[in-house]
Amino acid sequence: MADHITSKLNPDSHLLLDQPLLRLPFELLRKNFKVAHFNVEKESAAVKSTLRDTANASLNSRASPDDVLKNVDSMIARMRGLKRKLNACSEEETRLQEQSQSRVRHLGELYGIQSLDDVKYERWSRTRLDRLLVDYLLRYGYKESATALATEKNIRDLVDVDTFVHMSRIRESLQNGRVTEALTWCNENKKELRRMESNLEFMLRFQQYIELIRTQDHSKLLEAIAHAKKYLLPFRDTYPKEVQQACGLLAIPPSTREATYAELYSPSRWTTLANLFMQTHNNLLALPPVPLLHIALSAGLSSLKTPSCHSSHASSSSISPTSSSSITTSVCPICSIELNDLARNVPYAHHTKSHVESDLVLLPNGCVYGRQRLEEHSRKAGLSDHLLKDLRSGEIFLADDVKKVYIS
Repeated sequence: MADHITSKLNPDSHLLLDQPLLRLPFELLRKNFKVAHFNVEKESAAVKSTLRDTANASLNSRASPDDVLKNVDSMIARMRGLKRKLNACSEEETRLQEQSQSRVRHLGELYGIQSLDDVKYERWSRTRLDRLLVDYLLRYGYKESATALATEKNIRDLVDVDTFVHMSRIRESLQNGRVTEALTWCNENKKELRRMESNLEFMLRFQQYIELIRTQDHSKLLEAIAHAKKYLLPFRDTYPKEVQQACGLLAIPPSTREATYAELYSPSRWTTLANLFMQTHNNLLALPPVPLLHIALSAGLSSLKTPSCHSSHASSSSISPTSSSSITTSVCPICSIELNDLARNVPYAHHTKSHVESDLVLLPNGCVYGRQRLEEHSRKAGLSDHLLKDLRSGEIFLADDVKKVYIS
């Protein structure tokens, strides 16, 4: 009964890790709709205005036939431009919907699998592992490797290569000292960033100001003052510290040793801006701040970890690479050389149900077994009733020396 409960598949618990799989296409669909709506509103307003002016001029005989035809051609050109933009939005929407359908089918396969021992679950888990690896590679800038893996495993619809490649391109531009791409992205998502109360655009404008000051050129200093009046001073109530530092920066050269201003001139600010962009990008698209592979690995390590995995006994007998007993006395993954250090800082497993034997006893060597299983093993070994043999180490103890164990 315990084995059946343990091997039973609970799809809902699996899907906790895969929420971004469905959430990101939804966020991209919503963004695509807003782009289409903005283009329709903008072009239709312009066409209506031109049409109204043309009609009024024609009725009042103020416009020549050539002017009327010119306005009509202008309106037709605008409508054709709008059609091209809407076609692009329509193609993007179709792609995202197909992507969503593929992901729903992939997640729906879980509900047709009843047991963790099913070969279908192994195949599904392998696909998920490939997804997590692609996600990890994309987040750390290995675009070519991620694309190759996604193509080889035929999971392009299950991963977000294009989204992360675009993010990686902007991040790299910031690390290389350029803010143009990031400012364009901010302009495209201005309303959402304002709703999030993000300071990304302000910090990018602040960095532009710092670079103008860094030159110490008279014309650039005048440009920096105009830049500050336009982009920084309007936020003096929101970011008073930064605006005050910007004003003081005019009198401080890049060679200063004063800590506050030396930090503003530091090249490391570009890395800070790149990290701020990544954080804002992930928040905007409802993406987790760390790779899903880290989350899955931490959860897996924690579910297996017990206090004995890092005890002095485990360290001496199960982890030592020179110890032959590590193969025969422990099958715990956390006690292995590969995972022990990695699992050291994750929390212990929290179990609400126990599936161990009900008649547990503690041997003098610290090992715990079911008493009935110990007695059967000892009988098969030809021992008398008052002796018990450890199942793994082979040590023999008096039956009176064992202690009853209770699960707390």
